[in-house]
Amino acid sequence: MAENDMLTEPVGRDGYHHSVTQRVSQIDFLNDDDDDPTDDLLVFHRVESDQIIYPVRHRAKLIGRYLMGDVLGEGSYGKVKEALDTVTLSRRAVKILKRRKLRKIPNGEQNVQREIHLLKKLKHKNIIDLVEVLYNEEKQKMYMFMEYCVSELQEMLESAPEKKFPIWQAHCYFSQLIDGLEYLHSQGIIHKDIKPGNLLLSNEESLKISDLGVAEELDMFTKDDTCKTSQGSPAFQPPEIANGLDTFSGFKVDIWSAGVTLYNITTGIYPFEGDNIYKLFENIGKGDYTVPDTIDQLLTHLIHGMLQFQPEKRFSIDQILRHDWVKKKHPLTLDKVPFPPKGDIYRSMTVVPYLEDLHCGELSDEEQEEEEEEVFQERRPEVLKKQKEVVEKRIPDPKHKRRKSRLGSCKQS
Repeated sequence: MAENDMLTEPVGRDGYHHSVTQRVSQIDFLNDDDDDPTDDLLVFHRVESDQIIYPVRHRAKLIGRYLMGDVLGEGSYGKVKEALDTVTLSRRAVKILKRRKLRKIPNGEQNVQREIHLLKKLKHKNIIDLVEVLYNEEKQKMYMFMEYCVSELQEMLESAPEKKFPIWQAHCYFSQLIDGLEYLHSQGIIHKDIKPGNLLLSNEESLKISDLGVAEELDMFTKDDTCKTSQGSPAFQPPEIANGLDTFSGFKVDIWSAGVTLYNITTGIYPFEGDNIYKLFENIGKGDYTVPDTIDQLLTHLIHGMLQFQPEKRFSIDQILRHDWVKKKHPLTLDKVPFPPKGDIYRSMTVVPYLEDLHCGELSDEEQEEEEEEVFQERRPEVLKKQKEVVEKRIPDPKHKRRKSRLGSCKQS
């Protein structure tokens, strides 16, 4: 064979000549000991950068005595994260609010301050408990630490096949809602935004009324419950607000909203709907609605009483509590709607990975610098004292200084 041929057709490890094209296509040099040279081909797959999953590193962050966890949700006012009280080991939820963001929302700062003021004075098993409020003036952030709730009625309704609860389950939640409303009204507080999205549930399925940002506290010496403003969700507003009345009964607004909530959680639909807010308010203002035939007579009577067009004819809290449907023990006829799983059916604590980082993780360069700065600030008085002592030892004797200056003057002459 010619020398040029030998270059183009080198001898393989098996003692035979192979063409370059044949050798490259089969990649025999990777698997020439195998019977089938295509068994163990080395294949490279192209992967886009957005398809690469990087490992998430959970960095521990302490706000006061609370260890922060993952984000539970986010609303117009800010994020809600899970937190762990490192002193009592209680599970908490923290609402993180930025003042810069609140200023962009109409009445944002006033609503938050109102909610904090009201929650601090309210203590009831069916009202969300505000544990502590912390401020970070440097970052202009506010942290509202509250009792942890695992879900909300709206979230559960959306996960249910028919968007409603079995009657016995709806009765359980509604009874707790009325107990909470009775307490609020006894304290002279009108919620103004009762709806499934503002009704939370603890692990023990204790209902908690939350979001008192648009609530109103009546004056201690007021004659009645007359109100002039409302900022609640449109679908849950009564006819007197939809029709633009200047004043209205605040307590009866909450009764109406609770009636719409009861209608929604038992039927899966709303009594009043519209393509836009103007059409919705037009339908609410007329007060015409129907109750599905699947609803029994007792519940229908209760709904009609709570959704009376005239506020003075609308049921009071006392009438609702004495109603036969509320006092009745309902049979467990259908399966319960469970808490919807969020990746974990047990809704385990999201703080655990951050605990591991807190006790076992390594500090980043930035965190290391912060820690060194803290140590320096703590030891600063001691360091300054030692520096002063060293400086004092180095100061020469005044007599020695004068002697040295005279010698210098002699040299100049």
